[in-house]
Amino acid sequence: MTENPEFVLINRVLAGEHQLYAELVNKYQSYAYTIALKIVENRPEAEEIAQDGFIKAFKSLATFNQEAKFSTWLYRIVSNTAITYKRKSKQKFHSIENAIIEHKQEADGNLEREDKKRFIKNALAVLNATDRLVITLFYLKELSLDEIAEITSMQANTVKVRLHRARQRLGDELQNILKKEALTL
Repeated sequence: MTENPEFVLINRVLAGEHQLYAELVNKYQSYAYTIALKIVENRPEAEEIAQDGFIKAFKSLATFNQEAKFSTWLYRIVSNTAITYKRKSKQKFHSIENAIIEHKQEADGNLEREDKKRFIKNALAVLNATDRLVITLFYLKELSLDEIAEITSMQANTVKVRLHRARQRLGDELQNILKKEALTL
């Protein structure tokens, strides 16, 4: 049985080779930033939250259960850090527009694609923060229900129901937006 290379790296960091933690940061910084950005919707704050999440993870690395995935554990730390920050700052949570655009945008300037993005952005803006997070983690990050449950501190069945209802709400809102759009043509 071969040991997970990531766990070997973590054990080396715990043994005193602290500089190796940079490899984990480099591997997961984009995902950590994206999760933070979805929650706080502010690029500089999301960068700071992602960095704080990595610092918290480093300080708690000895408590990491190596039967779990490091990425899921880290994302939960970043998510909780962002939610705590959001609660403290009392900022309004609008949408995940930037995450969708960054992951899906192409340079062809296709008007239809831009319209779709705008419609999705507007529909997502109506959903609550948890529904947006669940949809994003499932569809954009392609995480499993169990991984999302661990990140959000919900049961897997609750995530499944929440995802289903969020998709329905998103679909209903897209229909409303498209009806309004059709009336303005």
